[in-house]
Amino acid sequence: MPAVPIVKRASRGAGPAANERIPSLTDLEGILVGHYTSGRRPTGCTVITAIEPFVAGVDIRGGAPGSYDTELLRAEKTVGKIHAVFLSGGSAFGLAAGAGVAARLREMGSGLQVEGTNVPVVCGAILFDLGLGDPAICPDFEAGYEASKAASSAPVSEGNVGAGAGATVGKYLGAQRAMRGGLGSWSLRTPRGLQVGALVAVNAVGNIIDPDSGKIIAGARNDDGTGFVDLTMQARRGKPPGTPLPQGTVIGVVATNARLGKAQCNIVACMAQDALARCIYPAHLPWDGDTVFALATGTYRSRRPPDIGLIGTLAADVLATAILRAVRQAESWGPYPACRDYPARRVRSPHTV
Repeated sequence: MPAVPIVKRASRGAGPAANERIPSLTDLEGILVGHYTSGRRPTGCTVITAIEPFVAGVDIRGGAPGSYDTELLRAEKTVGKIHAVFLSGGSAFGLAAGAGVAARLREMGSGLQVEGTNVPVVCGAILFDLGLGDPAICPDFEAGYEASKAASSAPVSEGNVGAGAGATVGKYLGAQRAMRGGLGSWSLRTPRGLQVGALVAVNAVGNIIDPDSGKIIAGARNDDGTGFVDLTMQARRGKPPGTPLPQGTVIGVVATNARLGKAQCNIVACMAQDALARCIYPAHLPWDGDTVFALATGTYRSRRPPDIGLIGTLAADVLATAILRAVRQAESWGPYPACRDYPARRVRSPHTV
């Protein structure tokens, strides 16, 4: 039985205190986020949409991605703006949530006007969470529809909600050593008013490491469950991954209020992937489908052209913080303990010789 009750809900987000707003993706003007969390097993869907359509790009790494209409985000493709991005559990089955997202947006009148009707442009990505509970239960049309319906500008709910409901981390040595992953968000604003935010579902094969302290905060546990395995040293000793091959994937969104084109969004998404290399070891494995979307709302007005290098640098920073928050806000479930149940442990730097 699960250690933590699972409640079916379409949540608008709730901060830790009614009078305190923790920085999150929805701090960016016009960005809306909604979750659907299954009541039957740990899985769900998260939708990121906006009051107005936005420019978007994507960077996909790892050997096993699962995506929905991401080809539209190539700079040379015709569609200039999209209307939503969804992140979902359920592996390939979770892609069905995309139709629900489009249906809800169509009801609201959102979408491209094509031959007398509106066609919402929706992109998305999925992660593998079929090992928790009944694998036949996956996000579907209803999940995408309800998550879209719940989307609001409220602070983003974090932990085991939406796409992070069934996330786990530290599976390199086998699922029996893994811990809980989750969903996290963060944002920042520069003195001139440039904003960059992130939201991510962390379902990594590797360990999660706080780059500031160099300590593992969640990941593969020792045989006796009293601490963490240093996967850096395991790899250097030639220790192969556990069997069956671990299934992972970190999927997320970074966004800015700057005015960018699709090619620039793709560069920002590429730079944002640095966050995974900072916080996850190892990352971008053959069993990962690590995917990061970059969105630009264009509400920031500046006489200067956007500094893509600065925006990409900040995107990696906020995404790294969101990754750490995703596991720190997670809760134990069944055989998977949470970060809060284990003391952090310093590990050898991968660059140490």
